[in-house]
Amino acid sequence: MSESINHQQLAEQLAAGGQDHVYAFYDRLTPENKQILDRQVAAVDWKLVANLVNTVVKHPQPFTIPDDIEPAPYFPHVPADAAMRDKYRQARERGEKLLQAGKIAAFVVAGGQGSRLGWDGPKGTFPGTPVLRKPLFQCFAEFLRQLGRRAGKPVPFYIMTSTANHAVTVDFWKAHRYFGMAADQVSFFPQDMLPAVGFDGRVLLETDHSLALSPNGHGGSLLALHKSGALADMISRGVEQISYFQVDNPIVRCVDPLFMGLHDLEKSDMSSKMLPKAEPKEKLGNLCVVDGKYTIIEYSDLPDRFAEARLPDGSLKFLAGSIALHAIRVDFVQRLNAAGFALPYHRAEKKVACIDPATGLAIKPEKPNAVKMETFVFDALPLTQRSMVYQTDRLDEFAPIKQPSGVDSPESARQIMTQRNANWLAAAGISVPLGPDGRPDCTIEIAPSFAIYPEDVAAKKSTIPAIQPGANVYLD
Repeated sequence: MSESINHQQLAEQLAAGGQDHVYAFYDRLTPENKQILDRQVAAVDWKLVANLVNTVVKHPQPFTIPDDIEPAPYFPHVPADAAMRDKYRQARERGEKLLQAGKIAAFVVAGGQGSRLGWDGPKGTFPGTPVLRKPLFQCFAEFLRQLGRRAGKPVPFYIMTSTANHAVTVDFWKAHRYFGMAADQVSFFPQDMLPAVGFDGRVLLETDHSLALSPNGHGGSLLALHKSGALADMISRGVEQISYFQVDNPIVRCVDPLFMGLHDLEKSDMSSKMLPKAEPKEKLGNLCVVDGKYTIIEYSDLPDRFAEARLPDGSLKFLAGSIALHAIRVDFVQRLNAAGFALPYHRAEKKVACIDPATGLAIKPEKPNAVKMETFVFDALPLTQRSMVYQTDRLDEFAPIKQPSGVDSPESARQIMTQRNANWLAAAGISVPLGPDGRPDCTIEIAPSFAIYPEDVAAKKSTIPAIQPGANVYLD
Protein backbone atom coordinates (compact mmCIF):
# COMPACT_ATOMS: atom_id res chain seq x y z
CA MET A 1 0.00 0.00 0.00
CA SER A 2 1.19 3.48 -0.80
CA GLU A 3 2.56 5.30 2.24
CA SER A 4 0.34 8.24 1.34
CA ILE A 5 -2.75 6.19 2.25
CA ASN A 6 -3.23 6.03 6.01
CA HIS A 7 -5.98 3.55 6.92
CA GLN A 8 -6.47 4.93 10.42
CA GLN A 9 -7.00 8.46 9.13
CA LEU A 10 -9.46 7.18 6.55
CA ALA A 11 -11.37 5.23 9.20
CA GLU A 12 -11.59 8.32 11.41
CA GLN A 13 -12.80 10.41 8.47
CA LEU A 14 -15.52 7.88 7.68
CA ALA A 15 -16.61 7.65 11.30
CA ALA A 16 -16.85 11.43 11.59
CA GLY A 17 -19.17 11.47 8.58
CA GLY A 18 -21.35 8.60 9.75
CA GLN A 19 -19.98 6.26 7.09
CA ASP A 20 -17.95 3.90 9.30
CA HIS A 21 -19.94 0.89 7.97
CA VAL A 22 -17.68 1.06 4.90
CA TYR A 23 -15.03 -0.73 6.98
CA ALA A 24 -17.47 -3.20 8.57
CA PHE A 25 -15.63 -6.21 7.12
CA TYR A 26 -12.13 -4.74 7.01
CA ASP A 27 -10.57 -7.01 9.63
CA ARG A 28 -11.45 -10.14 7.68
CA LEU A 29 -10.15 -8.92 4.31
CA THR A 30 -6.98 -10.12 2.64
CA PRO A 31 -4.14 -7.60 2.51
CA GLU A 32 -4.79 -7.13 -1.20
CA ASN A 33 -8.48 -6.40 -0.68
CA LYS A 34 -7.68 -4.02 2.17
CA GLN A 35 -5.53 -2.05 -0.27
CA ILE A 36 -8.32 -2.01 -2.85
CA LEU A 37 -10.84 -0.65 -0.36
CA ASP A 38 -8.45 1.90 1.15
CA ARG A 39 -7.57 3.23 -2.28
CA GLN A 40 -11.23 3.59 -3.17
CA VAL A 41 -11.98 5.39 0.07
CA ALA A 42 -8.99 7.68 -0.34
CA ALA A 43 -10.13 8.65 -3.84
CA VAL A 44 -13.57 9.83 -2.71
CA ASP A 45 -14.19 13.46 -1.76
CA TRP A 46 -16.01 12.75 1.52
CA LYS A 47 -16.71 16.42 2.24
CA LEU A 48 -18.53 16.58 -1.09
CA VAL A 49 -20.40 13.36 -0.29
CA ALA A 50 -21.52 14.75 3.06
CA ASN A 51 -22.79 17.89 1.38
CA LEU A 52 -24.62 15.92 -1.29
CA VAL A 53 -26.18 13.61 1.28
CA ASN A 54 -27.66 16.67 2.94
CA THR A 55 -28.68 18.62 -0.16
CA VAL A 56 -29.42 15.96 -2.78
CA VAL A 57 -30.31 12.78 -0.87
CA LYS A 58 -32.09 13.89 2.29
CA HIS A 59 -33.35 17.36 1.36
CA PRO A 60 -33.67 17.46 -2.43
CA GLN A 61 -35.03 20.62 -3.96
CA PRO A 62 -37.96 20.01 -6.32
CA PHE A 63 -37.36 20.86 -9.95
CA THR A 64 -39.47 23.83 -10.93
CA ILE A 65 -40.12 25.24 -14.38
CA PRO A 66 -40.10 29.03 -14.60
CA ASP A 67 -43.11 30.61 -16.26
CA ASP A 68 -40.90 32.80 -18.43
CA ILE A 69 -39.29 30.37 -20.86
CA GLU A 70 -38.46 31.29 -24.41
CA PRO A 71 -37.05 29.15 -27.22
CA ALA A 72 -33.36 29.67 -27.84
CA PRO A 73 -32.51 31.62 -31.02
CA TYR A 74 -30.21 29.80 -33.38
CA PHE A 75 -28.19 30.12 -36.55
CA PRO A 76 -29.98 28.09 -39.26
CA HIS A 77 -28.24 25.26 -41.06
CA VAL A 78 -28.77 26.96 -44.41
CA PRO A 79 -28.04 30.71 -44.34
CA ALA A 80 -31.13 32.74 -45.15
CA ASP A 81 -29.65 35.64 -47.11
CA ALA A 82 -26.48 37.09 -48.61
CA ALA A 83 -25.36 38.69 -45.35
CA MET A 84 -25.66 35.41 -43.49
CA ARG A 85 -23.92 33.51 -46.29
CA ASP A 86 -21.02 35.90 -45.97
CA LYS A 87 -20.96 35.43 -42.19
CA TYR A 88 -20.88 31.64 -42.62
CA ARG A 89 -18.03 31.97 -45.11
CA GLN A 90 -16.10 34.05 -42.60
CA ALA A 91 -16.95 31.57 -39.83
CA ARG A 92 -15.71 28.57 -41.78
CA GLU A 93 -12.51 30.40 -42.68
CA ARG A 94 -12.08 31.33 -39.03
CA GLY A 95 -12.57 27.71 -37.92
CA GLU A 96 -10.06 26.50 -40.48
CA LYS A 97 -7.51 29.10 -39.34
CA LEU A 98 -7.97 27.99 -35.73
CA LEU A 99 -7.26 24.42 -36.83
CA GLN A 100 -4.20 25.49 -38.81
CA ALA A 101 -2.89 27.28 -35.72
CA GLY A 102 -3.51 24.25 -33.47
CA LYS A 103 -6.01 26.14 -31.35
CA ILE A 104 -8.80 23.50 -31.36
CA ALA A 105 -8.80 20.17 -29.52
CA ALA A 106 -11.34 17.37 -29.89
CA PHE A 107 -12.77 15.94 -26.66
CA VAL A 108 -14.92 12.81 -26.41
CA VAL A 109 -16.77 11.61 -23.32
CA ALA A 110 -16.21 7.84 -23.46
CA GLY A 111 -16.64 6.45 -19.96
CA GLY A 112 -19.53 4.12 -20.78
CA GLN A 113 -19.60 0.39 -21.33
CA GLY A 114 -21.40 -1.32 -24.22
CA SER A 115 -23.40 -3.63 -21.96
CA ARG A 116 -26.78 -2.22 -23.01
CA LEU A 117 -25.86 -3.17 -26.59
CA GLY A 118 -24.76 -6.65 -25.53
CA TRP A 119 -21.14 -5.64 -26.04
CA ASP A 120 -18.46 -6.69 -23.56
CA GLY A 121 -16.16 -3.69 -23.56
CA PRO A 122 -15.99 0.11 -23.63
CA LYS A 123 -18.65 1.63 -25.83
CA GLY A 124 -15.99 3.28 -27.98
CA THR A 125 -14.84 -0.19 -29.08
CA PHE A 126 -18.31 -1.06 -30.40
CA PRO A 127 -18.47 -1.72 -34.18
CA GLY A 128 -20.30 1.28 -35.61
CA THR A 129 -19.95 1.44 -39.41
CA PRO A 130 -22.20 -0.34 -41.93
CA VAL A 131 -19.69 -2.31 -44.03
CA LEU A 132 -16.35 -2.75 -42.25
CA ARG A 133 -17.88 -2.45 -38.77
CA LYS A 134 -15.14 -0.10 -37.65
CA PRO A 135 -15.18 0.66 -33.92
CA LEU A 136 -16.50 4.05 -32.90
CA PHE A 137 -13.04 5.15 -31.76
CA GLN A 138 -11.69 4.43 -35.25
CA CYS A 139 -14.42 6.61 -36.81
CA PHE A 140 -13.25 9.57 -34.73
CA ALA A 141 -9.54 8.93 -35.28
CA GLU A 142 -9.92 8.70 -39.05
CA PHE A 143 -11.99 11.89 -39.18
CA LEU A 144 -9.45 13.80 -37.09
CA ARG A 145 -6.53 12.47 -39.14
CA GLN A 146 -8.14 13.71 -42.33
CA LEU A 147 -9.03 17.07 -40.79
CA GLY A 148 -5.45 17.41 -39.53
CA ARG A 149 -4.06 16.66 -42.98
CA ARG A 150 -6.20 19.39 -44.51
CA ALA A 151 -5.20 21.87 -41.82
CA GLY A 152 -1.53 20.95 -41.97
CA LYS A 153 -1.61 20.52 -38.20
CA PRO A 154 -2.56 17.45 -36.12
CA VAL A 155 -5.68 17.86 -34.00
CA PRO A 156 -5.09 16.95 -30.32
CA PHE A 157 -7.61 14.37 -29.11
CA TYR A 158 -8.63 14.00 -25.46
CA ILE A 159 -10.57 10.93 -24.35
CA MET A 160 -12.32 10.84 -20.99
CA THR A 161 -12.75 7.31 -19.68
CA SER A 162 -14.07 5.89 -16.41
CA THR A 163 -12.30 3.78 -13.82
CA ALA A 164 -14.26 0.81 -15.19
CA ASN A 165 -12.92 1.11 -18.74
CA HIS A 166 -9.76 3.24 -18.57
CA ALA A 167 -7.13 0.51 -18.81
CA VAL A 168 -9.06 -1.43 -21.47
CA THR A 169 -9.55 1.74 -23.53
CA VAL A 170 -5.87 2.68 -23.43
CA ASP A 171 -4.85 -0.88 -24.32
CA PHE A 172 -7.32 -0.89 -27.22
CA TRP A 173 -5.82 2.25 -28.72
CA LYS A 174 -2.30 0.95 -28.26
CA ALA A 175 -3.19 -2.39 -29.87
CA HIS A 176 -4.57 -0.53 -32.90
CA ARG A 177 -1.54 1.80 -33.06
CA TYR A 178 -3.79 4.77 -32.35
CA PHE A 179 -5.54 4.22 -35.70
CA GLY A 180 -2.79 6.14 -37.44
CA MET A 181 -2.78 9.12 -35.07
CA ALA A 182 0.45 10.09 -33.33
CA ALA A 183 0.52 8.69 -29.80
CA ASP A 184 1.46 12.07 -28.35
CA GLN A 185 -1.68 13.61 -29.87
CA VAL A 186 -4.04 11.28 -27.95
CA SER A 187 -4.58 11.73 -24.21
CA PHE A 188 -6.64 9.59 -21.82
CA PHE A 189 -7.93 10.40 -18.35
CA PRO A 190 -10.72 9.01 -16.16
CA GLN A 191 -13.56 11.02 -14.68
CA ASP A 192 -14.31 11.05 -10.96
CA MET A 193 -16.53 8.44 -9.36
CA LEU A 194 -19.04 8.93 -6.56
CA PRO A 195 -20.58 6.29 -4.30
CA ALA A 196 -24.26 5.52 -4.58
CA VAL A 197 -26.05 6.55 -1.40
CA GLY A 198 -29.01 4.85 0.24
CA PHE A 199 -32.06 6.90 1.11
CA ASP A 200 -30.81 6.90 4.71
CA GLY A 201 -27.68 8.78 3.66
CA ARG A 202 -25.25 5.88 4.01
CA VAL A 203 -23.09 4.97 1.02
CA LEU A 204 -23.59 1.50 -0.43
CA LEU A 205 -21.04 -1.30 -0.56
CA GLU A 206 -20.84 -3.36 -3.74
CA THR A 207 -18.79 -6.05 -1.98
CA ASP A 208 -17.06 -6.34 1.37
CA HIS A 209 -14.03 -4.58 -0.13
CA SER A 210 -15.52 -2.15 -2.66
CA LEU A 211 -17.90 0.78 -2.76
CA ALA A 212 -20.84 0.93 -5.16
CA LEU A 213 -19.33 3.61 -7.40
CA SER A 214 -20.60 5.31 -10.54
CA PRO A 215 -19.33 8.17 -12.73
CA ASN A 216 -20.28 11.69 -11.67
CA GLY A 217 -22.15 12.45 -14.91
CA HIS A 218 -21.08 13.99 -18.22
CA GLY A 219 -20.79 17.35 -16.50
CA GLY A 220 -17.93 15.78 -14.59
CA SER A 221 -15.96 16.00 -17.82
CA LEU A 222 -15.37 19.69 -17.16
CA LEU A 223 -14.04 18.85 -13.70
CA ALA A 224 -11.93 15.96 -15.00
CA LEU A 225 -10.31 18.20 -17.62
CA HIS A 226 -9.05 20.37 -14.77
CA LYS A 227 -8.12 17.70 -12.21
CA SER A 228 -6.39 15.38 -14.67
CA GLY A 229 -4.07 18.01 -16.05
CA ALA A 230 -5.63 17.75 -19.50
CA LEU A 231 -6.62 21.41 -19.41
CA ALA A 232 -3.07 22.42 -18.52
CA ASP A 233 -1.83 20.24 -21.37
CA MET A 234 -4.20 22.01 -23.77
CA ILE A 235 -2.92 25.38 -22.64
CA SER A 236 0.69 24.27 -23.08
CA ARG A 237 -0.14 23.31 -26.68
CA GLY A 238 -1.80 26.66 -27.38
CA VAL A 239 -5.33 25.19 -27.54
CA GLU A 240 -8.06 27.79 -26.98
CA GLN A 241 -11.23 25.94 -28.01
CA ILE A 242 -12.64 22.50 -27.21
CA SER A 243 -14.93 20.53 -29.51
CA TYR A 244 -16.99 18.35 -27.15
CA PHE A 245 -18.93 15.25 -28.22
CA GLN A 246 -20.11 11.91 -26.88
CA VAL A 247 -18.92 8.49 -27.89
CA ASP A 248 -22.08 6.96 -29.34
CA ASN A 249 -22.32 8.82 -32.68
CA PRO A 250 -20.20 7.36 -35.53
CA ILE A 251 -20.85 10.23 -37.99
CA VAL A 252 -20.27 13.14 -35.63
CA ARG A 253 -18.09 15.93 -36.98
CA CYS A 254 -15.50 15.68 -34.20
CA VAL A 255 -14.50 19.23 -35.10
CA ASP A 256 -16.71 21.31 -37.38
CA PRO A 257 -14.84 24.37 -38.69
CA LEU A 258 -18.06 26.26 -39.46
CA PHE A 259 -19.51 25.68 -35.99
CA MET A 260 -16.23 26.40 -34.22
CA GLY A 261 -15.76 29.52 -36.30
CA LEU A 262 -19.25 30.84 -35.52
CA HIS A 263 -18.63 30.10 -31.85
CA ASP A 264 -15.36 32.05 -31.95
CA LEU A 265 -16.69 34.98 -33.97
CA GLU A 266 -19.63 35.30 -31.58
CA LYS A 267 -17.17 35.34 -28.64
CA SER A 268 -19.19 32.58 -27.05
CA ASP A 269 -18.02 30.81 -23.89
CA MET A 270 -19.98 27.66 -24.74
CA SER A 271 -22.06 26.95 -27.83
CA SER A 272 -24.39 24.11 -28.81
CA LYS A 273 -25.53 22.33 -31.93
CA MET A 274 -29.21 21.59 -32.29
CA LEU A 275 -31.59 19.57 -34.43
CA PRO A 276 -35.20 20.54 -35.13
CA LYS A 277 -37.19 18.09 -33.02
CA ALA A 278 -39.08 15.43 -34.98
CA GLU A 279 -42.00 15.60 -32.54
CA PRO A 280 -42.83 17.56 -29.36
CA LYS A 281 -41.56 14.98 -26.86
CA GLU A 282 -38.57 13.67 -28.79
CA LYS A 283 -35.93 12.53 -26.32
CA LEU A 284 -33.66 15.53 -26.80
CA GLY A 285 -32.97 18.33 -24.36
CA ASN A 286 -34.79 21.56 -25.19
CA LEU A 287 -32.57 24.58 -25.84
CA CYS A 288 -34.27 27.51 -24.14
CA VAL A 289 -33.62 30.95 -22.72
CA VAL A 290 -34.49 31.45 -19.06
CA ASP A 291 -33.89 34.80 -17.37
CA GLY A 292 -31.78 35.87 -20.33
CA LYS A 293 -29.52 32.82 -20.11
CA TYR A 294 -29.27 29.87 -22.46
CA THR A 295 -30.18 26.61 -20.79
CA ILE A 296 -31.28 23.08 -21.64
CA ILE A 297 -34.42 21.59 -20.14
CA GLU A 298 -34.68 17.82 -20.37
CA TYR A 299 -37.53 16.46 -22.50
CA SER A 300 -38.92 14.72 -19.40
CA ASP A 301 -39.00 18.01 -17.45
CA LEU A 302 -40.60 20.24 -20.08
CA PRO A 303 -44.36 20.50 -19.42
CA ASP A 304 -46.68 19.67 -22.27
CA ARG A 305 -47.89 23.27 -22.46
CA PHE A 306 -44.41 24.20 -23.65
CA ALA A 307 -43.55 21.03 -25.55
CA GLU A 308 -46.77 21.17 -27.58
CA ALA A 309 -46.74 24.96 -28.17
CA ARG A 310 -46.90 25.99 -31.82
CA LEU A 311 -46.05 29.09 -33.80
CA PRO A 312 -48.59 30.63 -36.21
CA ASP A 313 -47.11 28.61 -39.09
CA GLY A 314 -47.74 25.38 -37.18
CA SER A 315 -44.12 24.62 -36.35
CA LEU A 316 -43.02 23.80 -32.82
CA LYS A 317 -42.25 26.85 -30.73
CA PHE A 318 -39.62 24.91 -28.77
CA LEU A 319 -37.99 23.38 -31.81
CA ALA A 320 -34.30 23.21 -30.89
CA GLY A 321 -33.24 19.82 -29.57
CA SER A 322 -29.76 19.39 -28.10
CA ILE A 323 -27.59 16.53 -29.38
CA ALA A 324 -24.76 17.03 -26.85
CA LEU A 325 -22.35 18.68 -29.28
CA HIS A 326 -20.67 21.74 -27.83
CA ALA A 327 -17.89 24.21 -28.50
CA ILE A 328 -16.27 25.35 -25.24
CA ARG A 329 -13.58 27.91 -24.54
CA VAL A 330 -10.63 26.64 -22.53
CA ASP A 331 -10.64 29.74 -20.32
CA PHE A 332 -14.34 29.17 -19.56
CA VAL A 333 -13.54 25.69 -18.20
CA GLN A 334 -10.80 27.32 -16.12
CA ARG A 335 -13.36 29.74 -14.65
CA LEU A 336 -15.76 26.89 -13.83
CA ASN A 337 -13.04 25.27 -11.70
CA ALA A 338 -11.41 28.39 -10.27
CA ALA A 339 -13.16 28.39 -6.90
CA GLY A 340 -14.37 24.80 -6.67
CA PHE A 341 -16.40 23.03 -9.32
CA ALA A 342 -19.36 25.20 -10.27
CA LEU A 343 -21.90 22.75 -11.73
CA PRO A 344 -24.82 21.50 -9.59
CA TYR A 345 -25.43 17.83 -8.80
CA HIS A 346 -28.68 16.14 -9.72
CA ARG A 347 -30.53 13.29 -8.04
CA ALA A 348 -31.15 10.02 -9.89
CA GLU A 349 -32.96 7.25 -8.02
CA LYS A 350 -31.64 3.86 -9.14
CA LYS A 351 -31.66 0.18 -8.35
CA VAL A 352 -28.15 -0.57 -7.11
CA ALA A 353 -26.97 -4.07 -6.26
CA CYS A 354 -25.10 -4.04 -2.95
CA ILE A 355 -24.47 -5.95 0.26
CA ASP A 356 -26.01 -5.54 3.68
CA PRO A 357 -23.29 -3.93 5.86
CA ALA A 358 -24.61 -5.79 8.89
CA THR A 359 -24.61 -9.31 7.43
CA GLY A 360 -22.63 -9.13 4.20
CA LEU A 361 -25.52 -10.73 2.30
CA ALA A 362 -26.16 -9.65 -1.27
CA ILE A 363 -29.09 -7.33 -1.97
CA LYS A 364 -30.65 -7.28 -5.45
CA PRO A 365 -33.31 -4.60 -5.24
CA GLU A 366 -36.53 -4.79 -7.25
CA LYS A 367 -37.15 -1.07 -6.93
CA PRO A 368 -34.87 1.97 -6.51
CA ASN A 369 -32.90 1.78 -3.29
CA ALA A 370 -30.29 4.47 -3.78
CA VAL A 371 -29.44 7.88 -5.14
CA LYS A 372 -26.71 8.49 -7.68
CA MET A 373 -25.40 12.05 -7.92
CA GLU A 374 -24.75 13.30 -11.43
CA THR A 375 -23.70 16.52 -13.12
CA PHE A 376 -24.83 17.59 -16.59
CA VAL A 377 -22.49 19.37 -18.98
CA PHE A 378 -25.29 21.62 -20.23
CA ASP A 379 -25.65 23.12 -16.75
CA ALA A 380 -22.61 25.17 -17.71
CA LEU A 381 -24.66 27.12 -20.26
CA PRO A 382 -26.39 29.45 -17.76
CA LEU A 383 -22.95 30.28 -16.35
CA THR A 384 -21.69 31.68 -19.63
CA GLN A 385 -21.39 35.36 -20.43
CA ARG A 386 -22.20 34.64 -24.08
CA SER A 387 -23.57 31.58 -25.84
CA MET A 388 -24.98 30.66 -29.21
CA VAL A 389 -26.76 27.78 -30.97
CA TYR A 390 -26.23 26.42 -34.48
CA GLN A 391 -28.60 24.10 -36.35
CA THR A 392 -27.04 21.05 -37.95
CA ASP A 393 -28.53 18.46 -40.29
CA ARG A 394 -29.95 15.29 -38.75
CA LEU A 395 -28.97 12.97 -41.58
CA ASP A 396 -25.53 14.52 -41.95
CA GLU A 397 -24.35 14.27 -38.36
CA PHE A 398 -26.63 12.28 -36.06
CA ALA A 399 -26.70 8.49 -36.02
CA PRO A 400 -26.51 7.65 -32.30
CA ILE A 401 -26.09 4.09 -31.07
CA LYS A 402 -27.81 3.87 -27.70
CA GLN A 403 -30.30 0.99 -27.80
CA PRO A 404 -29.94 -2.64 -28.93
CA SER A 405 -32.83 -2.32 -31.39
CA GLY A 406 -35.29 0.17 -32.84
CA VAL A 407 -34.59 3.91 -32.77
CA ASP A 408 -30.98 4.89 -32.01
CA SER A 409 -29.74 1.34 -32.48
CA PRO A 410 -26.84 -0.14 -34.45
CA GLU A 411 -29.25 -1.00 -37.26
CA SER A 412 -30.81 2.47 -37.42
CA ALA A 413 -27.33 4.03 -37.39
CA ARG A 414 -26.23 1.85 -40.32
CA GLN A 415 -29.34 2.86 -42.24
CA ILE A 416 -28.69 6.54 -41.57
CA MET A 417 -25.07 6.25 -42.66
CA THR A 418 -26.00 4.44 -45.86
CA GLN A 419 -28.69 7.02 -46.66
CA ARG A 420 -26.31 9.91 -45.96
CA ASN A 421 -23.62 8.37 -48.14
CA ALA A 422 -26.11 7.61 -50.90
CA ASN A 423 -27.21 11.25 -50.86
CA TRP A 424 -23.60 12.40 -51.15
CA LEU A 425 -23.04 10.09 -54.12
CA ALA A 426 -26.28 11.08 -55.82
CA ALA A 427 -25.41 14.78 -55.44
CA ALA A 428 -22.16 14.06 -57.30
CA GLY A 429 -24.07 12.35 -60.11
CA ILE A 430 -23.42 8.75 -59.03
CA SER A 431 -26.32 6.35 -59.60
CA VAL A 432 -27.39 4.54 -56.42
CA PRO A 433 -29.84 1.59 -56.74
CA LEU A 434 -33.05 2.09 -54.77
CA GLY A 435 -35.50 -0.39 -53.33
CA PRO A 436 -39.32 -0.25 -53.59
CA ASP A 437 -39.43 1.96 -50.49
CA GLY A 438 -37.13 4.54 -52.09
CA ARG A 439 -34.25 3.71 -49.81
CA PRO A 440 -30.84 2.59 -51.06
CA ASP A 441 -30.80 -1.04 -52.13
CA CYS A 442 -27.21 -1.39 -51.02
CA THR A 443 -24.99 -0.65 -48.06
CA ILE A 444 -22.50 2.20 -48.41
CA GLU A 445 -19.62 3.22 -46.19
CA ILE A 446 -17.47 6.23 -46.99
CA ALA A 447 -14.19 6.48 -45.10
CA PRO A 448 -13.11 9.95 -43.92
CA SER A 449 -10.00 9.49 -46.08
CA PHE A 450 -12.35 9.53 -49.09
CA ALA A 451 -14.72 12.30 -48.02
CA ILE A 452 -15.65 14.21 -44.88
CA TYR A 453 -17.93 16.66 -46.70
CA PRO A 454 -20.45 16.05 -49.50
CA GLU A 455 -18.47 18.22 -51.90
CA ASP A 456 -15.44 15.95 -51.50
CA VAL A 457 -17.19 13.19 -53.45
CA ALA A 458 -17.42 15.01 -56.80
CA ALA A 459 -13.64 15.37 -57.01
CA LYS A 460 -13.27 11.56 -56.82
CA LYS A 461 -16.24 10.65 -59.00
CA SER A 462 -14.11 8.83 -61.56
CA THR A 463 -12.79 6.40 -58.93
CA ILE A 464 -16.23 5.18 -57.84
CA PRO A 465 -17.31 1.87 -59.41
CA ALA A 466 -20.86 1.19 -60.58
CA ILE A 467 -23.00 0.22 -57.60
CA GLN A 468 -25.08 -2.92 -57.99
CA PRO A 469 -28.33 -3.71 -56.12
CA GLY A 470 -27.59 -5.42 -52.82
CA ALA A 471 -23.90 -4.52 -52.91
CA ASN A 472 -21.71 -3.64 -49.94
CA VAL A 473 -19.72 -0.59 -51.00
CA TYR A 474 -16.69 0.76 -49.15
CA LEU A 475 -14.99 3.86 -50.46
CA ASP A 476 -11.52 4.64 -49.12
